[in-house]
Amino acid sequence: MEQKILEKPKWLVQHVCNDDTYKNVRKLVKNLNLHTVCESADCPNIGECFGHKTATFLILGGVCTRACRFCAVPKGKPDLIDPNEPENLAQAAAYLGLKHVVITSVTRDDLPRGGAEQFAACIAAVRNSSPDTSIEVLTPDFRGNVSALNIVLKAKPTVFNHNIETVPRLYSAIRPIADYQQSIDVLRYAAHYGEPPLVKSGIMVGLGESQEEIEEVCNDLHEAGVNILTIGQYLRPSLKHVPVAEYVTPGKFEMYKRIAKGIGFEHVVSGPLVRSSYHAGLMVEECVHH
Repeated sequence: MEQKILEKPKWLVQHVCNDDTYKNVRKLVKNLNLHTVCESADCPNIGECFGHKTATFLILGGVCTRACRFCAVPKGKPDLIDPNEPENLAQAAAYLGLKHVVITSVTRDDLPRGGAEQFAACIAAVRNSSPDTSIEVLTPDFRGNVSALNIVLKAKPTVFNHNIETVPRLYSAIRPIADYQQSIDVLRYAAHYGEPPLVKSGIMVGLGESQEEIEEVCNDLHEAGVNILTIGQYLRPSLKHVPVAEYVTPGKFEMYKRIAKGIGFEHVVSGPLVRSSYHAGLMVEECVHH
């Protein structure tokens, strides 16, 4: 039986900014042959972030080798790696005067180390052109490849982020190629690396999980050494994707925040429109001065 499509509640209505700053950021990204996850993943905060001269850069092309059932990023045969991407990204970050740069990627299971070298090259390029800018990487799981993780962590990002996304029970339906324990192990490895960065992860809710399951995931993440946690509403990108099981109320998001803070996370951002990179720089500042 076809599942009833839930009507989107009023608290998820987001103003899309179309002013000159927004248009200029889009033009800059296009001219430098860069991708942003803001556009590729249909982020609801694109207007706000572009309007404030911030963007999350999507490296290693714009096509993913995995077909996660929640994600709007195109799937298929991946692009060739652009050798100019690190310098172009650094040029964009410098031009925009970013205080905090977020670098994420499509998953590249076709590459031996999942594109870890490109992450390191982008970190180095941004650090060279914008030495005072903090750098956050939001990486795939690299299939748990330790040599790939070492390449990224050796480049010393300020924040290492890898999203757990959902509860273990829903992995086969939502992230069929991924593995919950492998993602926990990736985060634990980063948290116990020589000079560890701040470690961050994110959860989507509204997929049919229970409160108890969310609490278990929070406990697993905290035990692994995660410092920063984001909790946001799953929004269905198209009819081909997994339906929304529930639109979680703002009050319930506040409850999840209290639970996570009680478990011991240094910083928690929880709300309907929260995404992994939303107000990322502010979170880092607060953690550094905590």
